[in-house]
Amino acid sequence: MMSWRRSFKLLLRTLAVLVGLSVVGAGVYWHATLPAQSDAFYVWPSAIPAQPGKLLRAEPFTRGIPAGAKGWRILYATAHANGSPALASAIVVAPASDTAEPNPIIAWAHGTTGIVPACAPSLSPQPLDGMPAVALAMQRHWAIVASDYAGLGTAGMQAYLVGADEAHSVLDAVRAARQISGLRLADDVVVWGHSQGGHAALWTGMLATTYAPELRVAGIAALAPATDLPALEDYTQDMLIGRILSSYIVMAYSETYPDVSRTDTLRFGASLPVRDMARRCLDGPGVLPLIADAWIVHGAIFKHDPASGPLGRHLRENIPDGAIHAPVFIAQGLDDPLVKPSIQQAFVQGDCARGQPITYATYAGKDHLSLLAPGARLETDLVNWTQDRFDGVAAVSGCMAQAR
Repeated sequence: MMSWRRSFKLLLRTLAVLVGLSVVGAGVYWHATLPAQSDAFYVWPSAIPAQPGKLLRAEPFTRGIPAGAKGWRILYATAHANGSPALASAIVVAPASDTAEPNPIIAWAHGTTGIVPACAPSLSPQPLDGMPAVALAMQRHWAIVASDYAGLGTAGMQAYLVGADEAHSVLDAVRAARQISGLRLADDVVVWGHSQGGHAALWTGMLATTYAPELRVAGIAALAPATDLPALEDYTQDMLIGRILSSYIVMAYSETYPDVSRTDTLRFGASLPVRDMARRCLDGPGVLPLIADAWIVHGAIFKHDPASGPLGRHLRENIPDGAIHAPVFIAQGLDDPLVKPSIQQAFVQGDCARGQPITYATYAGKDHLSLLAPGARLETDLVNWTQDRFDGVAAVSGCMAQAR
């Protein structure tokens, strides 16, 4: 569930180095590598407006914006899953040259970066890192609206893998972007998301017609999405990255749901490493101690089966298996070690059995990251599928995997 292109490779490369570090030396490094705080742009000095999607602040933005495009950083009002007001930020990118018609919108839902404010993609050197087909989107005269999600950039903690929170942030970012002076954006939206962002994209599709009915959500593209959350928690516990992501889940769910207790959920010896992992981002200098924490835990962080108790109940509540009133495209790499193809296949079959039409494409030789590699087959498939959605072409749905 991540924007992992550099960070996951760094996780693997540095593991061997970390094993040789002394506990004292690692402890010194730990403190020095906590992420910096976000800047004043992300602070709103008064009460958050109760109107979700209200644009609060916008400024030109150039860092990581591709050639031939223009960008903005925005701050806007959104809502948590419980309806309480929240603050979120986003990056908006559009072709530099204006067209006669408003630009259709790609709403990008990013993968996991962390759960604390400093982990916002808009704060990173490359805010669109991990997003496929950015140059192709600009060539097609599409605009990109990339939410950070509430709690990244802005104060608090991101409600990680809480579907309604993610979806509200994505939809309200689109609403806010359409209020930028001098930018003409269409009502037509196609949502793209990878990993955690794939989960967010599916939830955006589920809630769009009731939460933001004025937007025409023409399609949902979920790339290696996190779908069966209890299964994901279960089989990733032997993986370093699995323990890191589980730490994010436990901390975020305990903040979101009062009945999820960290004391009751975490096994003896896991609490301190879990709290430290939750303070760190998946990119930057904090990656080294992040790996150390995951290695120190050495095994499952959970006291009990994560599918049991309040945590398991809320994980099941956040499985994105509700009805989506738009064509759905799910892409899966067949060599993905994090989101298992067998579990994705079972999710797709279950959704299809419930009546949800899905175009399901599988990619041989692609893992969680290489699925999105520049020039990979997915880019062409995704752009062509998206163009059909904007053109109003009827989607051809097939719940059996279409090998690519």
